[in-house]
Amino acid sequence: MFVRSLLITALALLLVATNTQPAEATIETAYHEYEYNDVTFRGYVAHNSALEQSLGTVMIVHDWDGPNAYEEFRAQQLAGMGYRAFVVDLFGRDRQPTSMQENRQRTGELYTDRELFRGRLQAALAEAKGFDQAAGIVAMGYCFGGAAVLEMARAGMQVDGFVSFHGGLDLPAGQDYQQTQAPVLVLHGSADPVSDMQDLAALMDDLQSAGVAHDAHIYGGALHSFSVHSSSDYDLAADQASWRALTEFLRNQLD
Repeated sequence: MFVRSLLITALALLLVATNTQPAEATIETAYHEYEYNDVTFRGYVAHNSALEQSLGTVMIVHDWDGPNAYEEFRAQQLAGMGYRAFVVDLFGRDRQPTSMQENRQRTGELYTDRELFRGRLQAALAEAKGFDQAAGIVAMGYCFGGAAVLEMARAGMQVDGFVSFHGGLDLPAGQDYQQTQAPVLVLHGSADPVSDMQDLAALMDDLQSAGVAHDAHIYGGALHSFSVHSSSDYDLAADQASWRALTEFLRNQLD
């Protein structure tokens, strides 16, 4: 592990979480390598060292450009809220994409081989659970990561909730949500050209038919990657509202 720390002032967090006098908390971060099928993967972990016990683990699945500073930023935010956050790697430490073409190639490899896709997700989930066997866990993801989280749901992977931020919502041939065992939250823009409102309605029908607890928050006019600060699609109102929705979901499922 390559450990680096970011010092933040977290007065309100410590008062609530530890019921002590105001103090400084350290958000500790580390790169975390793990193996699956002879491939080395490189994830990223963030947690609040001032807490004896985290509120739970949040597994973050990256977008199609691989785990990067954006997911690390979100992990640090979650650590500041009292959770242990784990950014997973679905491509491999030595196979990170460096161009749009490689983005398509890496995700295409997983979309066309669902067994491989699920195997890597399950391996990442095992790593996430290994940090604290007693903690609850929620899986969340952005864009490609949102589609990956729904793949986890359809595979019946054992977590306490699934959250898709502007993810791909289509249902692969031969799949359904009959094995999904935890609530699904979908955070989506109404103007998303990748998965439109018809796709969202179909997903809601699929979840309802399977008896899966679910909710969707729709942000009017928001485009595809509305929560990504560097994207031309960025929408401040949708970003803030979706983060509030996530916060409430985590509180209900983990706290």
